[in-house]
Amino acid sequence: MSQTPQISGLPNGVLVAISGDIDYSCSSQLRTVIRDELDKKPQLMIIDLAGVPYMDSSGVAVLVEALQAQTKGKRKLAVCNLQEKVRGIFEIARLDMVFKIYNSVDEAKEA
Repeated sequence: MSQTPQISGLPNGVLVAISGDIDYSCSSQLRTVIRDELDKKPQLMIIDLAGVPYMDSSGVAVLVEALQAQTKGKRKLAVCNLQEKVRGIFEIARLDMVFKIYNSVDEAKEA
């Protein structure tokens, strides 16, 4: 992760835009940022991965934790703008069947 995720408010939630590789060296920072936003109990959290060319299992774990927290609270989580390598990781792990994945932030907002 090359910089701190950008947080933007949405009418019904929050948008978290991440850039840079997500690996073990930065996943704890990402976990903290996402947990801080989840503590606010947004009805919808959209995680924009347009700027993420690579993600390892520690990054995937952070997203799974966020999904579990949102689902437990009967709230929604969506991911969007997955680059080819990241989408491949989701598909290999069959997480494309678990996460709501959209092609754009606008598409995720409308869902």
